[in-house]
Amino acid sequence: MGSKISIREEKLQHVIELEQRLNLIQDADVLLETILSETRKICNADAGSIYVINNGNLKIKHAQNDTQLRELPPGEKLPYLFFSFPINEASIAGYVATKKETLIIDDVYEISEEKPYKFNKLTDMTTNYRTKSMFTIPLIMNDGQLLGVLQIINKLNENGDVISFDNDDKIFINHFASYAVQPLQNAYRTRDTHRKMLKMSEFRDPKETFLHVERVSSFSLEIYDRWAFDHNIVEEEKHLYRDNLKIAAKFHDIGKVGISDIILKKPGKFEDAERNIMKGHTCIGAQLFDPPLSECDKMCMDVALYHHERWDGGDAGYPGYVDIKNFEIGTPVEVTSHLKGEEIPLAARIVAVADVFDALSHRRCYKEAWSLDDAFREVQENAGTQFDPEVVLAFLRVQDRIQKILLDYQDKD
Repeated sequence: MGSKISIREEKLQHVIELEQRLNLIQDADVLLETILSETRKICNADAGSIYVINNGNLKIKHAQNDTQLRELPPGEKLPYLFFSFPINEASIAGYVATKKETLIIDDVYEISEEKPYKFNKLTDMTTNYRTKSMFTIPLIMNDGQLLGVLQIINKLNENGDVISFDNDDKIFINHFASYAVQPLQNAYRTRDTHRKMLKMSEFRDPKETFLHVERVSSFSLEIYDRWAFDHNIVEEEKHLYRDNLKIAAKFHDIGKVGISDIILKKPGKFEDAERNIMKGHTCIGAQLFDPPLSECDKMCMDVALYHHERWDGGDAGYPGYVDIKNFEIGTPVEVTSHLKGEEIPLAARIVAVADVFDALSHRRCYKEAWSLDDAFREVQENAGTQFDPEVVLAFLRVQDRIQKILLDYQDKD
């Protein structure tokens, strides 16, 4: 009895610590991933998914499965998933979203025919996995609005056997899920603010579309995750860094809002004087976050200012060492001293790869889209000159996930 009470107290303490951690996460996608992984830890669940509302449907945002992950080489992730389905009572997640009630199922293969919802065994069949116990929770705001659905799969005992979720799981997970809604609401508000800022940039420069910045941001996170694994970065440091990077990558070209339309929207090639003024978007972008009020602001400054620097310190890199406090909008950037190698902040080195790859693989007014093979090859061939070779290596190791992100964020014709 005493042992069970001790375990419950440890779980409660863990939940309290998690709740404090959630308030530190600013990016909504990173927060959703954290909510899923930490909820699984609370009840020792093997797998799970988290869904968000998207155009009236439920769209999968993150999926985790420890059994399947162990079958992959170290450092690799499960395939990037993107699918959606209607919010109705036909599916388990749809039923929970419709009813806004928690649902616990001991064995999804033995759901009564009288129930309106069914479990789709197709995924299990294609992955050779056996889903059994399932805990599905709606994420509901204080005003009753549904944010999404959290689904935890296959609770494990100390021997690794699948068991049913019990009443303690229900108490702890419902408590954690209800608390997680407030940080999630805050993260969505932050995202809305960022979208408005980025929309302003899109109004000025049609190339800086929402889809472009989302792709660059998502690419950057995948590159960093692989780089962090290869460099044995500790989990706590990794979590904080990737949260800031997901946001900072979106603001890489925000400084273009300060560039004249005559230059910004010029259809042909720039004259040298025009090109030097265009280079000033890096300084303008950095000025928007100066003085930095947080680590995220500092990373936004670094990314905006240095994502056009070259690893080899070559003359094509810019803006070099520059005093952004005295930089005046509309004036040219004259590079007098280049950054090179690890003088360039890691976040900027990562975004440089992500940004160039996305620009190559998509059509612009001045060029057609390159094939993916050619775009990957171009990045690889510039490792050690334009790009950090270790960042490029991490990028090439996540090619499959990069391609899936491209499918998820396709430009509208």
